[in-house]
Amino acid sequence: MNPCEEPPVFLMAEWRSLVMINYAVEAAVLAPYVPRGVELDLWEGEALVSMVGFLFLKTRVLGLPIPFHRNFDEVNLRFYVRRQCGGEWRRGVVFIREIVPRFAIAAVARAAYNEPYLSLPMRHCVPSSLAAGARLEFEWRFRGRWNNLSVTLAGDPRDIRKGSAEEFIFEHYHGYTRQRDGGTVEYQVEHPQWRVWQTSEALLDADVPALYGEPFAAFLRGAPRSAFVAEGSPVLIRRGVRLAETHPGN
Repeated sequence: MNPCEEPPVFLMAEWRSLVMINYAVEAAVLAPYVPRGVELDLWEGEALVSMVGFLFLKTRVLGLPIPFHRNFDEVNLRFYVRRQCGGEWRRGVVFIREIVPRFAIAAVARAAYNEPYLSLPMRHCVPSSLAAGARLEFEWRFRGRWNNLSVTLAGDPRDIRKGSAEEFIFEHYHGYTRQRDGGTVEYQVEHPQWRVWQTSEALLDADVPALYGEPFAAFLRGAPRSAFVAEGSPVLIRRGVRLAETHPGN
């Protein structure tokens, strides 16, 4: 398959109430995680990572619902990359760690795509209707204590402005995963542009060194660069395709 063609749909679902708390980190911290064939995508000269919590709903794999595995929480730590394809930049994300509450989901993702999934007990507190002052919380239990990712909404939701920080965080429509042999798989994510809330408060209380690695600890314990919430929508994820590129930017 031509690497710039669209592969068939692998997964359909809804992503709702997406919390994004964003931190600047040194590019050298991310360098070991950058898959072959892509390069870091910087925001105003800074490398960013995002702690993300959201509701994964109505999941269907290859068109089929999986009993007891349709609705669940996910929390992940991700960063931003890009690669050229057909003379244009494709912007995407790479995951440091993805946490879900279902062992089967984590096992399949690790086996099929070498995605860094971990299964842990999880819970959330998300209001059925989002509005200013609402608080959203995602929690996961690790080594005997509950870790927490939470924000408080401010103002009204608005469309994403071109060139904004919100556009950089949310408008990445590809994922890249390093394979066990050193190659890279790219998959495409499709959804309409979301409306986004600002936040008045953002909190991350997590065992960062144990979950994500000691190099991230100093950065994720500091003040975030920004924090947003997106209302979400139905999404589809296309089947992953192995990249032919062997050098960043090719």
